[in-house]
Amino acid sequence: MAEPPFEIPPIITYAVPGFVLLIIVEMLYIRFFKKGGRYETKDAATSLAMGLGNRVFGIAFGGFAVLVYYAVYQFRLFDLGWTWPVLVACFFAEDLAYYWFHRIAHERRWFWASHVIHHSSQHYNLTTALRQTWTGTLGLSFIFWLPLLYIGFPPLMVLMFQAISLVYQFWIHTEVVGRMGPLEAVMNTPSHHRVHHATNPKYLDANYAGVLIIWDRLFGTFIAEDEKEKPRYGIVSQLGTFNPFRVAFHEWIGIWRDVTRAKSPRDALGFMFGPPGWSPDGSRKTSASLKAEWAARQQAAATPAE
Repeated sequence: MAEPPFEIPPIITYAVPGFVLLIIVEMLYIRFFKKGGRYETKDAATSLAMGLGNRVFGIAFGGFAVLVYYAVYQFRLFDLGWTWPVLVACFFAEDLAYYWFHRIAHERRWFWASHVIHHSSQHYNLTTALRQTWTGTLGLSFIFWLPLLYIGFPPLMVLMFQAISLVYQFWIHTEVVGRMGPLEAVMNTPSHHRVHHATNPKYLDANYAGVLIIWDRLFGTFIAEDEKEKPRYGIVSQLGTFNPFRVAFHEWIGIWRDVTRAKSPRDALGFMFGPPGWSPDGSRKTSASLKAEWAARQQAAATPAE
């Protein structure tokens, strides 16, 4: 049975008033207690503009992803109905699909061009959660969920858990909440996600979780927040602008510029699908090279002088 036996509410729409309330609460907490991060008016306004644009582009182009979902579903391997075991399995499968989407979005420049928007703020507060891409569907980010449809999970079930995951991830974009005890072992928490948003070489390429941190622990991408090293936020080459259109399209423009100047098809493919920062001569910095340099410095500092 592809159709749910119950009505699925517009989860994200219903969550918006809660988002607004929590942002106000966080602002007041930071203002009166002078801790838990900070807000900058222009930065917060840009994040809100990116969130609004995400909804507009979602309405304009999101239907294409849904059509592809249903097209793939026609060739499903199994007829999985709306039963509790299937719902539980879909929750875990969707969260795993998100992990791999998120990881590859950091490892391959084509997908990074859409995802970099979310990392472009140098602040870490609840408005940062709303700084979302305008080009995710056009950049084909939805393909990472297609295996779930091919297996036989109903499209509306997959879309429901995607919405639940997105809503869950809102509240972890804060410095107000510290460590959360035993939950840190299983769930994605503010502490884990602060590491993910950090530009410190120690923290790069880590904690891609959506709801569950277990995938990072399983696939070797988990790094715990170190109380001795406060995360620094943003991207390696900070944008230095609050212009929403530049935030939304700057990496796509960078790809176009590099590809049109490439000296060979191999270089063009590298600029499109290599790691962010890839260059033919290795002159640009990638996450891997930054981490390697940091590790070398750490080793040198730990080696006693003779």
